[in-house]
Amino acid sequence: MVSVHMAPVPRSAVVAYRDDGVPSRAMGALVAGQLPPLPPAIVGMFVTGVLLLVGVAGTDGPAVFAPAVALLLAGPGSSHPHDGRLDWLVPPILRLTEYGFVASVGFAHDVPPWLILLLLGAMAFHHYDVVYRLRQRVYPPAWLATSGLGWDGRMLLVALGGLAGQVTLMFVLLSLYLWCLFCWESITCWLAAPRFGMDAADLGAHD
Repeated sequence: MVSVHMAPVPRSAVVAYRDDGVPSRAMGALVAGQLPPLPPAIVGMFVTGVLLLVGVAGTDGPAVFAPAVALLLAGPGSSHPHDGRLDWLVPPILRLTEYGFVASVGFAHDVPPWLILLLLGAMAFHHYDVVYRLRQRVYPPAWLATSGLGWDGRMLLVALGGLAGQVTLMFVLLSLYLWCLFCWESITCWLAAPRFGMDAADLGAHD
């Protein structure tokens, strides 16, 4: 029988949708939630988009890191409660920018399209799984964002592959790692979830 500890859902589930890694959470801790999350996310997306349009994703030098570093502007907003009227826009902005960056680097370095889709699929599977969990009041464990590298960590690793001239290899390694991690964690979580869902239903019936 599988037993998985279910973390309680926080007051603002929007934060969980961000999928922040260690760099973003560290920057968020520095500002202690004082920076609104939406403006820096929009600026990061805009700068990243401009850099991709001018061809930065195809370079083999340090410039390939520029979009990832630009998007890290959104990092300090990670500790904010995301309780603003439009703060729900932050996770879609981060997803769009991350997916766009990964796809741009992959196509610019002649990574096979099926491999690009494989890596994007692993990330999309994880993000969909988190959304569905929160609808069921099942919050993902804190270690999952760290082990999954976060949107920031994944972008930096893809950029590192570009700098090292090993983009295809990086896509292969990331795809294998993320699919194994996210599938294993999701399966073990949902095998345990019915018991928690039944408990929640029982509690609701007794209220």
